[in-house]
Amino acid sequence: MRKERDFLGSVDIPDERFYGINTMRALENFGQESERHDPLFITAYLQVKKAAALANKELGFLDPEKADFIISAIDGLVAEGRFDDIVVNPLSGGAGTSLNMNVNEVISNHALEKAGREKGDYEYIHPLNHVNLHQSTNDTYPSAFKVAVLMHLNRLEKELTSLQESIQAHEKEFGSIVRLGRTELQDALPMTAGMQFGAYAEAIARDRWRIFKARERIKVLNIGGTAIGTGFSAPQKYIFTVIEKLKGVTGLTITRAENMIDATQNLDAVVEVSGLMKALAVNLMKISEDIRLLSSGPAGGIGEVTVPALQEGSSIMPGKVNPVMLEFVSQTALLVIANDSAISHASGLGNLELNQFYPLVATLMLKNFRMLSKAVTGLDAKVIRGIRINRGRISDHLTNSVAMLTYLSQYIGHDRAAEVYTRMKETGESLKDIITREGILPEHRFEELTAPERIRMTGYRP
Repeated sequence: MRKERDFLGSVDIPDERFYGINTMRALENFGQESERHDPLFITAYLQVKKAAALANKELGFLDPEKADFIISAIDGLVAEGRFDDIVVNPLSGGAGTSLNMNVNEVISNHALEKAGREKGDYEYIHPLNHVNLHQSTNDTYPSAFKVAVLMHLNRLEKELTSLQESIQAHEKEFGSIVRLGRTELQDALPMTAGMQFGAYAEAIARDRWRIFKARERIKVLNIGGTAIGTGFSAPQKYIFTVIEKLKGVTGLTITRAENMIDATQNLDAVVEVSGLMKALAVNLMKISEDIRLLSSGPAGGIGEVTVPALQEGSSIMPGKVNPVMLEFVSQTALLVIANDSAISHASGLGNLELNQFYPLVATLMLKNFRMLSKAVTGLDAKVIRGIRINRGRISDHLTNSVAMLTYLSQYIGHDRAAEVYTRMKETGESLKDIITREGILPEHRFEELTAPERIRMTGYRP
């Protein structure tokens, strides 16, 4: 054990741990949750610290040798990606101070190790005097969070692109299959199965556009604003340099806020991005619930589509398979929507120059991104790519429904269509047989009007 001291007293730290006294106090106060900080958030926080070290070294505020040890320590942590010593509860009080202290201490002690010194030798490399130089929790935490959001957005866009392409492949594949449309769970006009998937593809395309919009909202950082956005204790040269260094370290398109007081205290841009992700959740749930309904049964339900069998569905019913991935996506979407509500409330509860609930906002929003990523990839790989159409079931539903007659009524008239439907119910004959035998339409005209290409057209076409 090693002993570390602060103005509150002394605390024993296990020798093998790279964190220090501030982390220990946070653990004592808030405990350690099984759910740790988002890995991309920690990566982003380390990148913010690296940018600060690079700026302070370049401007002569930080001894080059010490800066190099700090930078090397950060590079090692990012490369390893385990973050075993970033242990504070994500919801610790203090607007993120516990995490900032935890990161500072871990970087400091890793840098000391690289310098050949003992952990806790803060006279040489201090967590606050050196690692946290010209910084505050209140500008590093929000900046790291927004960098992490941009990372998640980049990843999510790629995943949504794959999902959209998988859906569009079915739009083309199922373009010749005429199926029964439904409104309010009742038979409606006919359409093609390809048109159904085309609508899903359009919805996902809008979500991809929303990601672009989200990047524009979230890329503005308050780094250099320190405690309340005034830049107190941060030299002007540092404020302008650190954002450029962070651009280089992250490779992201980010910019310094023109009004850093605003950027420090107001989270409306975060709420907007959360709302855009909620819209994605809504679309994913709609698609999943549609497919779940169409695959229901199969004998006792609609059964028009078949989704891949992923696992046994019952401990008592042999051979039963459930649409588990679709249920996973819908449950995820519901939680994302609920979390968005908490994010909105927490963002509005900030007081004056700082939002004290930033940890809740960051934790829930980054969790939403992780959940949406799993939902999108799961829906794509385990449902959409393997979905199959039951042509026989679709044909039976279409043949026995008034829907096709509703469509044909614009060509044969409402009263004639009603007579045909009555005959269908009385005799059990097919729509085509009655219409062609009665001379209502010649067979070639019937085939022309009910062809998928014709169904895809909109409006009356004589």
